[in-house]
Amino acid sequence: MTNDAFAPLVGQHAAVELLRQAVLKNRVAPGYLFAGPEGVGRSLAAQCFVELLFGSHQNRVRQGNHPDLLWVQPTYLYQGQRLTATEAAEKGVKRKAPPTIRLEQIREITEFLSRPPLQAPRHMIVLEQAETMAEAAANALLKTLEEPGQATLILIAPSVESVLPTLVSRCQRIPFYRLDAAAMAQVLKQTGHEEILQHSAVLSVAAGSPGDAIASYQQLQAIPPELLKTVTKVPSSYRDALELAKQIDKDLDTEAQLWLVDYLQQFYWQQKRQPSIIKQLEQARKSLLCYAQPRLVWECTLLSLVMSH
Repeated sequence: MTNDAFAPLVGQHAAVELLRQAVLKNRVAPGYLFAGPEGVGRSLAAQCFVELLFGSHQNRVRQGNHPDLLWVQPTYLYQGQRLTATEAAEKGVKRKAPPTIRLEQIREITEFLSRPPLQAPRHMIVLEQAETMAEAAANALLKTLEEPGQATLILIAPSVESVLPTLVSRCQRIPFYRLDAAAMAQVLKQTGHEEILQHSAVLSVAAGSPGDAIASYQQLQAIPPELLKTVTKVPSSYRDALELAKQIDKDLDTEAQLWLVDYLQQFYWQQKRQPSIIKQLEQARKSLLCYAQPRLVWECTLLSLVMSH
């Protein structure tokens, strides 16, 4: 067992101490809930914890091919196949509903645990975005948490409230927090994303989450430069507003449009400090989340900006 398994993890001192003490005192729980915002190191902490428990098998854990480790991610159903978000993006699959952890995936966990560990002292199962489990899947997982055998399960979720209370009651909570500016800068430099530190609006959108900052910057790079230049100015006429709404709807999917709302809120606040614009954009976000017709949402939002200027 090595003492520096958590060296890659920045800023999560409480989580590291709780997990280290569990191993040192030989009191590893059958279930853990890693609760905190996205992009602050929850998945990295899970990997470090598994490495600490598996000891000499660290390289295999990092490569994701250890026979006693099962890493579960939410999936989309596409033509009878289950695809993770990464796989769906690689295949260019249009994603309407968000991915979920499905009952079939929980059954695969049960099957995985039906045999004894092959190399490590225990099985380790990590469930990312555990909040996406449907009730049937959560109830099936509950049975496993009640009688895990030689296994430890790690549920990763944004908060305690986002997971069924029956699951929470069988897990030890490990808290994760947003990072301060110094820790954010350290992570972004370590991961080769130092250029993000020059984009204040992106950092504001990320709000202490390096993962969100990286994803937000990638989204910024993916938006056509001419569109970004146009959308960061209040349209000068009703016609311009309608044309811009049409262009946004044509060039960006709903996920990118939601990101654009966040970005524009931060941009306009830093540039103009006008609460009215922020409120209008917040209403646009709510409408997009309610699956309103995106072009109509942007038409209403941009026309209201023209009228208020």
